[in-house]
Amino acid sequence: MDLGLKGKAALITGASKGIGLATAHSFANEGVSTLHLAARSEAGLAAARDALVQSHDVDVHIHPMDLAVNANAMELARRCAGVDILVNNAADSAAGPLDKLSDQVWRDSLDMKIFSYVTLSREIYAHMKSRGAGVIVNDIGNSGENPDADYIVGTTGNAAMMAFTRALGGRSLDDGIRVVGVNPGPVATDRMVKLMKRRALDWYGDEARWEELFDKYPAKRPASAEEVADLIVWLSSARAGYITGTIVTIDGGIASRRSII
Repeated sequence: MDLGLKGKAALITGASKGIGLATAHSFANEGVSTLHLAARSEAGLAAARDALVQSHDVDVHIHPMDLAVNANAMELARRCAGVDILVNNAADSAAGPLDKLSDQVWRDSLDMKIFSYVTLSREIYAHMKSRGAGVIVNDIGNSGENPDADYIVGTTGNAAMMAFTRALGGRSLDDGIRVVGVNPGPVATDRMVKLMKRRALDWYGDEARWEELFDKYPAKRPASAEEVADLIVWLSSARAGYITGTIVTIDGGIASRRSII
């Protein structure tokens, strides 16, 4: 299936590893001509760029920066004003229940999960609007629809981003733009392991038991980063041209089962 992405330019945040990196490779596989990759790790971004350039005919630009800092998000939007696709993916919400999290932890988590997404969306949207076309995909998380008191920062930020995506996407076609969201459940990434270890510590008093939590999933496994990436790329394409203002959940049935994880 030709997704019609040849010649397009995309910006992906959180692109040095995990879902972001997998999304970069999936875009490159579909013939995207220019990729802008942003993350905190310069070394990780450089490695991602080298791997992409070696395996695909793609122009890759890297932007090492902390997007929790508003000035950095504004600068990234300025550098990437011409992109056709924005994938907001950079986030690192802390795990734990309310009584274990300080105000600073809340602010640090939500500066990345909410404010970097909002700032980049607002600034890139303006450029897309001037051209009458564009797609914004927000990688959010299924805890936004399945509230989780043991991941209360993440569940709050995700619910806010779901509302943001639906509100903006409900009007964005007036400007020729689509805004959609993706709600992954657990995904086999380094970040998932960190969150699972914290949950195992809270539940069992032993973070080494984190793999036992897989038995609670309907599919008995997490998603792969590539499974989520392929969904993001499809939603970015003309094949999904009638989809906006909605959230697509990819969690192996966890939210539908109302599982606690």
